[in-house]
Amino acid sequence: MLNNKKTFILIVTVVTIFTLLISGCSNSSNNSKQSTNSVNSNKVNTANKDNNNIKIAVVLKALNSDYWRIVAAGAKDAGKELGVDVEVIAPNSEEDISGQVAMIEDQITKNVSALVVSPSLPSAEISVLTNAVNAKIPVLLIDTDIANFDKKETFIGTGNVKAGEMGAEYLSSKLPKGSDVAIIRGDLGNTTMDDREKGAKDAFEKAGMNVVDVQPANSDRNMAYSVMQNMWQTHPNIKAVFALNDEMALGAEKALKQMGKNNVLVIGVDGSPDALLAVKNGELAGTVAQQGYNMGKFGVEDALKVIKGEKIPKIIDTGTVVVTKDNVDDMITKTEKYIGRKIE
Repeated sequence: MLNNKKTFILIVTVVTIFTLLISGCSNSSNNSKQSTNSVNSNKVNTANKDNNNIKIAVVLKALNSDYWRIVAAGAKDAGKELGVDVEVIAPNSEEDISGQVAMIEDQITKNVSALVVSPSLPSAEISVLTNAVNAKIPVLLIDTDIANFDKKETFIGTGNVKAGEMGAEYLSSKLPKGSDVAIIRGDLGNTTMDDREKGAKDAFEKAGMNVVDVQPANSDRNMAYSVMQNMWQTHPNIKAVFALNDEMALGAEKALKQMGKNNVLVIGVDGSPDALLAVKNGELAGTVAQQGYNMGKFGVEDALKVIKGEKIPKIIDTGTVVVTKDNVDDMITKTEKYIGRKIE
């Protein structure tokens, strides 16, 4: 009987120890999982906190046209998605060079995390952008490149020579060889306009068109209206006008319409809402649409990558497409999403 009792006690003891061991391992495993989850959670929170402490300044040429508002929308949306503080600023007009320089200087003083800039007059802004880089503020250029500013992180935008070529090729395809054509461009010294003009001239000449005049209208609709009227007095056989942005295209089209010259083809560049509507209504022959939203969006996204020490390409082409009556409805639908309103 005694042996049976001892055996029973031994069995109970072994079972009790085994149960405690299993319970201990289970708790250790659970504690380990809880600890891992806590670490992962802390990592996520730290990352979000890091992004919240980042401030990216986006300095555009202006905010007085739909094109620049679309660029701004892309930048702001990227900021929201990434949890980054993004401030979009611009002078009152593209011609206010000193105003843009002052804004960049102010952002350097504020020690922002990165600068995303569309320079109005590249030659006048290399110095202030160099100051930013010297202050350890990375600089990314969008829309307009500065070829001889090698301290930039990247250029994000359209191949403007290619955009000029595409618009001129489209117009040339609608005209007989030897037709008179004209170009209305933005302010002199603007490298974006220089590149577009070069592309357009080369393509027109290659197609056998006769470029009878090139006049500046400073990217302004009203000025383009006057320029077109004066241009017509000198060159009354113009068959097509390539305005190197949409605002000028709309001004030129209005002048031609009021003069009863409805058969003259007019094309612009940008893909702005007003231009898209004019294409849909048959007032403009087309617009070479830039992906302005992507310029703003990629600018902020890539700025964050640079801030975090990642490498990015030196040139990021956001692409262009010629919008005509054949594809304008799709472009209108896409643009309406960007600007948050109907185009009508």
